[in-house]
Amino acid sequence: MLGGCALLWAADPAAADEGGVSFWLSGSIASFAATPTDPGWVMPGVYYHAGLDADVSKSFVTAGNLVLGLDADVDLVFLSPTYTFERKVAGGQAAVSVGWGYGHQSVEASVVLTAPSGGAISGRRADSVSGGSDLYPLGTLKWSSGNHSWMAYAQGGIPVGAYQVGRLANLGLNHAALDGGGGYTYLDMSKGRELSVVAGFTYNFENRDTDYRNGTDGHVDWAASWFLSERTHVGVAGYAYYQLSGDSGAGAVLGANEARVYAIGPQWGRFFPLGKQQGYWGLRGYTEFGGRNRPEGWSAWLTLSLPLAQQ
Repeated sequence: MLGGCALLWAADPAAADEGGVSFWLSGSIASFAATPTDPGWVMPGVYYHAGLDADVSKSFVTAGNLVLGLDADVDLVFLSPTYTFERKVAGGQAAVSVGWGYGHQSVEASVVLTAPSGGAISGRRADSVSGGSDLYPLGTLKWSSGNHSWMAYAQGGIPVGAYQVGRLANLGLNHAALDGGGGYTYLDMSKGRELSVVAGFTYNFENRDTDYRNGTDGHVDWAASWFLSERTHVGVAGYAYYQLSGDSGAGAVLGANEARVYAIGPQWGRFFPLGKQQGYWGLRGYTEFGGRNRPEGWSAWLTLSLPLAQQ
């Protein structure tokens, strides 16, 4: 049933880590996360929109700026060509992909206290940028037995995206990152039920242009769905992000600045025939709450996955 479906992974385009937003894009994983797929090439794509907001009671270091309050909007299209191997690896199904996105971001700060040049600035300031994201290579390994599937993954971040010190809006992180973890999916088509959970940890390297290193992050993405028919499902999805260690470096003028946030929202998806295989498209949205040391907001995801070769 899931032959044309692949995971839609991407790392966070909303702000650099100094801005209180992590490398891992919470919400990028939802239903069927650990379910094996057909061997061969598939092209997952995502249209992603997010709005983030923090009032002047919250301060952030963003690309070398110390600011009070943030209001950000981002629109991105991500593509992640994925190849799933037919031959088993360690008894499981292996797949590799590389993700990249292009889009636009606008950011407005209520007050900019200091800039990288050392000057003091007051009043509102706005920046925007259009361009590409960093590159995000990913490898997964999946095992399945009956209604149960398990997954291990490793993902990296290669800093090639649009970034400029002193600019509030940036689509790249300007530092490398490594993320790894695992997941589980329960899928029982006879009862029309599905549950997926993915958890992982992120190690961040230093942003050398700002002397800032974000702490180690932990994250959990989950989703539950019910099938209305053989091809259509509805459900709920959510995530939790929690910074496990503090920020460091000369640029971390706010100290440890450990962040956290939670989110929940609805989802809908449908499989459709495409030759001998199947494609998938879906829609989901999240509303954040319980944020600390980072902006809160909402996001919407429109996903599409297409097999590139017919079997």
